[in-house]
Amino acid sequence: MNFEFGAIAPGISQKSDVTSAEFISPAQLKEEFQIEGITEPSVLGYFETLNAGEFHATAALFAVDGVMRPPFESDIVGTDAIAAYLKQEGQNIKAYPNTGIAETLENGEIKVQVTGKAQTSWCSVNVLWLFILNQQRQISYTRIKLLASPQELLSLRREK
Repeated sequence: MNFEFGAIAPGISQKSDVTSAEFISPAQLKEEFQIEGITEPSVLGYFETLNAGEFHATAALFAVDGVMRPPFESDIVGTDAIAAYLKQEGQNIKAYPNTGIAETLENGEIKVQVTGKAQTSWCSVNVLWLFILNQQRQISYTRIKLLASPQELLSLRREK
């Protein structure tokens, strides 16, 4: 299944016309991560810290036993393991979230889905991020799903 979302060029935010050649203040950086339909600070912080390369700060948004499921990988469990994974695998990846929806589940947790693009030095792909936030609004689970055809996914898979 393929989905098409509005492209956001690296260095260009959806909410402003600041380019990567200009100085970007912290206030402008936060503006860049406004996601239509999403107000949860932990989800917005996930994208802010991830793109800033602040992987320990990204991992700190997770519950102690939080789980991250990246594409082509098994579950990564715990904040230390998530931080180590992101430090190794997330160096040259930028996330460009676009829109999202949030719903409160019967158990008080919040399910958040965000669509957008992920950009590496060699490709760009549509992505769905699924977050489950616990009652303390920590990320208890996130899954990063690439929205591409099977052929496109095979071309993205790394050799292990």
